[in-house]
Amino acid sequence: MDTKNIKIWLPFMMAIVLAGGMFLGFRLEQHNAQKIRLFGPARNTKFDEIMNYIEANYVDDVKKDDLYDGAINAMLANLDPHSVYIPAKEIAGVEEEMVGNFEGIGIEFFIVNDTIMVVTPISGGPSELLGMQAGDRIIKINDSLVAGIKIQNSDVVKKLKGPGGTKVKVSIKRNGSPNLIDYTITRDKIPLYSLDAGFMVKDGIGYIKINRFSATTYEEFMKKLMELQAKGMTKLILDLRENPGGFLEQATAILDEILDGRKQMVYTQGRSFPKMEYNAKVPGRFEDGKIAILMDEGSASASEIVAGAIQDWDRGIIVGRRSFGKGLVQDQYQLPDGSALRLTIAKYFTPSGRCIQKSYKEGLDDYNQDVVDRYKHGEIFNKDSIHNDETMVFYTKIKHRKVFAGGGITPDFFVPLDTSSYNPLLGEIISKGLIQQFAYNYYSSNKEKFSNYKNVKDYNSNFKIDETMYGTFINYAYQSGVSKSLEKYKIISQSELKLMVNHRQWILKSIQFRYPFANIF
Repeated sequence: MDTKNIKIWLPFMMAIVLAGGMFLGFRLEQHNAQKIRLFGPARNTKFDEIMNYIEANYVDDVKKDDLYDGAINAMLANLDPHSVYIPAKEIAGVEEEMVGNFEGIGIEFFIVNDTIMVVTPISGGPSELLGMQAGDRIIKINDSLVAGIKIQNSDVVKKLKGPGGTKVKVSIKRNGSPNLIDYTITRDKIPLYSLDAGFMVKDGIGYIKINRFSATTYEEFMKKLMELQAKGMTKLILDLRENPGGFLEQATAILDEILDGRKQMVYTQGRSFPKMEYNAKVPGRFEDGKIAILMDEGSASASEIVAGAIQDWDRGIIVGRRSFGKGLVQDQYQLPDGSALRLTIAKYFTPSGRCIQKSYKEGLDDYNQDVVDRYKHGEIFNKDSIHNDETMVFYTKIKHRKVFAGGGITPDFFVPLDTSSYNPLLGEIISKGLIQQFAYNYYSSNKEKFSNYKNVKDYNSNFKIDETMYGTFINYAYQSGVSKSLEKYKIISQSELKLMVNHRQWILKSIQFRYPFANIF
């Protein structure tokens, strides 16, 4: 192209470039505006206008943050029961429970007679290293009286938890010591265990109880599994009762140790999230041994993933009652103020293709009432009262047995609820926590007696609850506010009392051998 032609075409080329630049700039501005609308602070929305009117004109003072939190919760309530908003002040507690550790002084406690009782110092924690003992009563924290003031569990936690490396002074009363004993404890990282128990039930049969699927569950499970296998375990009872779920990856890692080959364990899929399969990958440590999964109405989410895969592949048996029915997957999004949105993004499906999520179309109240309705309808007492949706039938992979979607995992072998707690006298005793309190008081007064037991097996074989102790307990219950009008209800014999408290894990031995339901900090 010669110079003359360049001069002719140059204005047109410049005009095209300029027009193109203006167009791209306009599109970019639109894109940026959309990003601001999606991820930046919303401006001039109906919601903001209402908030402005409230702030400017409402009759009383209002807390704006509380209004925002309430509005968010109301919005999420219209989605599903498991999409939730977590305020910034609660996020640390929620996360540390799932991470598997926190920073504190390392004790399990229970409030007895308006006094903080040390159930046990956590092994390897700072309190144990300084010499704190089970049965110690905490009287002062940082020279402030905490006994006899109706202190609550949450207040104790606030006073004793804190960043690692910081110090807290604790004054305790110990039986046999006339004066208070002072400890200055340096807070440190404390493990939270998701595995409650693991032992041999009898020759060849092992038992493992998992209370939730936290970040350390697979590691804890494998350690206990190998320990039991070394003792000759060839059959496993995996107890997932009252396990509300947790991390999907921890559940599938455990399943990978039980399912062979490349078997599918679970898959997830959502409107904006394509199908993602989780298949077994590695040769597992327990691919051949027989397995039974214990479940009840408190077993949910990751627990149901494990049970669903075992059932669908006919790998083992499910024993107990119908599980909760949570088949939704959540992801957590951090918000600028430190709060978080836990949003349902997908559903999970068992290997047979069933989603076990129960219906939430009737609203949150109806959804939460479901377990109570099972009591009313007799389902927890009678297998025939379980009404599965016959329009949502699936079949297991190997034996082609009929299984159902849309309402939890139905067990292969039904076990009704233990009805002993329906005795009115016993029910009041349990609701007031008197078994625990009596156990702590009895242990504190009989430490030397308990020190003679070498282990739990020794205790179970040799400790007896006689008529005198049984009578003392009943009198203690009445003195603690249980109505004498319930006296006509005979509870049970002293031998049955020991069985009952053993069954509920509120046994006297729990003080010395780790009480699993105490508060931990």
